[in-house]
Amino acid sequence: MDGATKIISTENPVSSLPENLESWLALNRLKGFGPKTILSLLEKFEAPQHIFKSSVADLRHAGLSSAAIEQVRNSDQQVEEDLAWLDAHQRHHIITLHDPRYPSLLKELNDSPALLYVNGDPDLLSMPQLAVVGSRSATAGGLEIAGDFSHELAKAGVVVTSGLALGIDAAAHKGALDAGGKTLAVLGTGPDRIYPARHLKLAEQIVDSGTIVTEFVPGTTPRKDHFPRRNRVISGLAAGTLVVEAAKRSGSLITARFAMEQGKEVFAIPGSIRNPQAKGCHALIREGAKLVESVEEIIEDLGPLFATLFSEQTHEQNDTQIESVIAEKMTDEQKLIMEKLGYDPVSVNELVERSGLTASEVSSILLSLELEGHVSSQTGGMYAKHK
Repeated sequence: MDGATKIISTENPVSSLPENLESWLALNRLKGFGPKTILSLLEKFEAPQHIFKSSVADLRHAGLSSAAIEQVRNSDQQVEEDLAWLDAHQRHHIITLHDPRYPSLLKELNDSPALLYVNGDPDLLSMPQLAVVGSRSATAGGLEIAGDFSHELAKAGVVVTSGLALGIDAAAHKGALDAGGKTLAVLGTGPDRIYPARHLKLAEQIVDSGTIVTEFVPGTTPRKDHFPRRNRVISGLAAGTLVVEAAKRSGSLITARFAMEQGKEVFAIPGSIRNPQAKGCHALIREGAKLVESVEEIIEDLGPLFATLFSEQTHEQNDTQIESVIAEKMTDEQKLIMEKLGYDPVSVNELVERSGLTASEVSSILLSLELEGHVSSQTGGMYAKHK
């Protein structure tokens, strides 16, 4: 088994700190205080600094045990390691639950992490995401499918989210990167550790154009019980979860079931009944996951939700700036589809005939244009220019 590689950064230190960050860090490091306990305390006391200043009676009234109260009242949590990590690089961010950059979908969980350690672009946390997960012992066919689906999703403007594990996770990240798109990796270790170690280079590539995020404090090494917690963050960040290959007891099934509990869509790719790596997907389909054979099916299902999330993420930006950015980034294929579209709804098949592009290409382009506000989807799988 690969160990965890420690990342050391020394360039571009930052000096400004979010308000009351040290109180957040101290609260997050209290032993035995899980996410649910911290959320409950924040609901009662509003801010972490108020928790540390509260009386024994108030803490007891909040439901804490005597041992937990003793920890809070006599806290001497050392947060220098957290602050040193934050100060080591401009790409490093610590986002608290009260930070406006905290992703809204993740905040809806009943056990949302109080803190997120982010290495990369924090804006990606709130962008439309699809989790792509599966077996560490994937078949060659499964790896190819994960890469192809992620490639097409990333081309359409969807952030591909996964767990940096061997197998399907790595193929998903690589597929998104190969498309020149965005990908987000959720760790089961501290932000300064990469597990498995052989994925250090992949992690660096992700940080260059995407984001790595974890709820675990710097210095945290991989432990078996950390990965289910990581999995609930993967599903919590994403609008839906795609499972490519999974054995009966695959960890990716945990991610899928978290997604179901969170009210998110779960998609599964079927396989041969003789392939043990397909049994988990077949079980999910029996439990209500949607059987999918193409990216278009996912886009059709989640397109309106992706568009809503994108709108929420950008609505405060200046309209002129948005138009300028869109004009600069619009590809020749996007311009072609815009030329072939009118204000009367047309189908994907009609656009295929008009443009000469494939159905897969047209569907991906339509989603990206919808995310940018140029196209609106209509009932019956029809599309028109946004009025």
